[in-house]
Amino acid sequence: MQHELTALELNKTWELVTLPKNKQTIGCKWVFKVKYKANGTIERHKARLVAKWYTQQEGLDFFYTYSPVAKITSIHLLLVVAAVK
Repeated sequence: MQHELTALELNKTWELVTLPKNKQTIGCKWVFKVKYKANGTIERHKARLVAKWYTQQEGLDFFYTYSPVAKITSIHLLLVVAAVK
């Protein structure tokens, strides 16, 4: 876990700030996962620090979430339409 925390700090993924007086902290937890190679042997152990989403309130702790995802079928369709025209 210490290695993951150090990596987060070095990548400037987060920034420690003081909490305003009228706000509450959001809890977090460690999520552990084992990554395997194609032959079934262990490649590495991963650890992530994640926020406990069920304690957050929309409009108070966050305003919107947007995660663009491109499916391969959408890209294929776009290429077909471009090729036809």
